[in-house]
Amino acid sequence: MNQEVIEKANEIINAKTGYIGGGMDGYATLALIDENGYPTASTLTIAKADGIKWLTFCTSPDSNKAKRISSCNRASVCVNSNEYNITLVGTIEVLVDEASRKDNWLPAMEAEGMHWSSYDDPSFCVLRFTTERYNLFVGYNEAAGAI
Repeated sequence: MNQEVIEKANEIINAKTGYIGGGMDGYATLALIDENGYPTASTLTIAKADGIKWLTFCTSPDSNKAKRISSCNRASVCVNSNEYNITLVGTIEVLVDEASRKDNWLPAMEAEGMHWSSYDDPSFCVLRFTTERYNLFVGYNEAAGAI
């Protein structure tokens, strides 16, 4: 049963990557620890993912999120709807290397009004979340464990 729930969770997350969902369909909530030790949550678009194993998000290197990660790399991601709740716990890192930025650049980011001009814009970076453990509720079935 656990493997079936994991596979469904993988499908849900992979279907939400790359700005393909529209509206809130492609978003996840990222929780980080702030400078005072309190949890903070932000809603971000999932750029890329390998199911529940890892997810990437895009932001600016001088954003609050990137600053918080430099102080504490522990994080949690939640993807949910009325039909599922996928909660992941792990670590997160800020990537500024050219290969990571280019790999996570999405055509939709070129739209007017976006924050960045291209993947080599110095105000563009990638947040890579790596799952260590998970708690899944999908299709009225639960699974919890470590990766």
